[in-house]
Amino acid sequence: MLTLYPEIQPYARHRLAVDEPHELYLEESGNPDGVPVLVVHGGPGGGCEDYHRRFFDAERFRIILMDQRGAGRSTPLAELEGNSTEKLVEDMETIRQFLGIDRWLLFGGSWGSTLSLVYAETYPERVLGLVLRGIFLCRPRDIHWFYQEGASRVFPDYWQDFQAPIPEAERGDMVTAYYRRLTSSNELEQIQAAKAWSIWEGRCATLHPNPKVVEHFGHPHVAIALARIECHYFMSNSFLEADQIVRNARALAGIPGIIVHGRYDMVCPLDNALALSKAWPEAELQIIRDAGHSASEPAIIDALIRGVEQIVAKSTLSAG
Repeated sequence: MLTLYPEIQPYARHRLAVDEPHELYLEESGNPDGVPVLVVHGGPGGGCEDYHRRFFDAERFRIILMDQRGAGRSTPLAELEGNSTEKLVEDMETIRQFLGIDRWLLFGGSWGSTLSLVYAETYPERVLGLVLRGIFLCRPRDIHWFYQEGASRVFPDYWQDFQAPIPEAERGDMVTAYYRRLTSSNELEQIQAAKAWSIWEGRCATLHPNPKVVEHFGHPHVAIALARIECHYFMSNSFLEADQIVRNARALAGIPGIIVHGRYDMVCPLDNALALSKAWPEAELQIIRDAGHSASEPAIIDALIRGVEQIVAKSTLSAG
C-alpha cells in the first residue's frame, strides 16, 4: 500500500488580492518545471493542510496549494461577503493565469471535488485531468442527509452533541438554525456553534475513530471558517442550479478522471459518485471498501497516489 511522500516545504508563497476584501494565500512546492497540480481543499472553508503536498512526487510535480476565500491563511478569515462558487471558480482561473500555467491537474476531495468539477465544466480546455475523492454534488438531498436526517441515524450519539446548541423548536431545519448562530453578533455564540458544527463533521469523516481528525476540526481557527462558510453556501444551495454538475458533465468529455470514494462515506454517500460516474464515462470509479470520507485514511491515500499516476500517464498520452 502506498503512503504519503516525505514532507516538503514551499519554495514560493504568494498573497493574491481578488475582490475586496479578499486576499488569497497561495503556495508552490516541488519542481517548478514539473506537472502543475492544484490541490482544491474541502469545506467550503476547510483550508489546505501541509500533508496535502505529500500526495505528489516533489521531483515531478509543481504542487500548488490555495486557501479559498475566507479559509485557512486567506483573509479576512470566515468572511462571507463576495463568497460564492462562481467567485471561487474565477479565483482558480486568476491563479492559473498569475502562475503562467497553460493546463493543470486538479486534485480535490469533498467540496474540493465539487469546485474542481464546476471549474472543469467552465474551463475544460485548461484541465489535464481530475483526481477526485469523496464526491459531493451539493444536491438538497445531500445536505439533508448529513445535516437533518440520515447520518444522524448512523451516529445518534454524535448527533445529540450536534443538536445540543439548537433549541428543540428549531431542530426541524438545522442548517437555518445554525446559520442564525453562526452569523450572530455574539462572538461566543458563534464559536460555540462553529465548534459543534465542525466537530460533527470531523467525527463522521473516518471509518475508524481518529482523534487527530476531530482535534483538527475542533480547532477554533478551522471551525469558525468551516462552519460559517459551509452554512452560508448551504443556505444558498451552494450557488448551484439543480443537478448542475451532472447536467453539465458533457463538458468533461475527453478529460481523464479518477473518482475515489469510500464505501462507508457517511459525509458524502456513495450515490454521489455513482451519479457522477454515469454522467462522465471517461472517469474511472474506484470504490474503496475499507474507508469512509477522509483523505487521511490509508486506503484512500493509496488510491489517490495511484490515481495521480494514472491520470498523468493518460493526460500525457492524450496531450501528445
